[in-house]
Amino acid sequence: MTSIINTPKKIFEKEFKTAMRGYDKREVDEFLDDVIKDYEAYASLVEELQSENDQLKARLKKVTSQPQASRTAGVNLAQRGAVGGLQNRTDNPVTNFDILKRISRLEKEVFGKQITE
Repeated sequence: MTSIINTPKKIFEKEFKTAMRGYDKREVDEFLDDVIKDYEAYASLVEELQSENDQLKARLKKVTSQPQASRTAGVNLAQRGAVGGLQNRTDNPVTNFDILKRISRLEKEVFGKQITE
């Protein structure tokens, strides 16, 4: 990664030589003020992104350090919650056939005679 050469303070304190046919000092100062604002915005954005990156790396390290069994258990719980409404009262696993039957009944209710024709 490249290093930053100028800081907002360095830009602010920069003095230019004047010449007979030089640039308008006020205009240069206004432009440099805008550059300083941009530098400050970029510096805060970089800090924010580095902080977020560190947090994400820590979360990733935490997740990858968990044993495989506990990670798959979490996934299984989420999957069970997603199809919880389809399971019957005895907590038997739902099969694809059960899901297809339910979809078929729902289609008949919604579309009525259009499906039978």
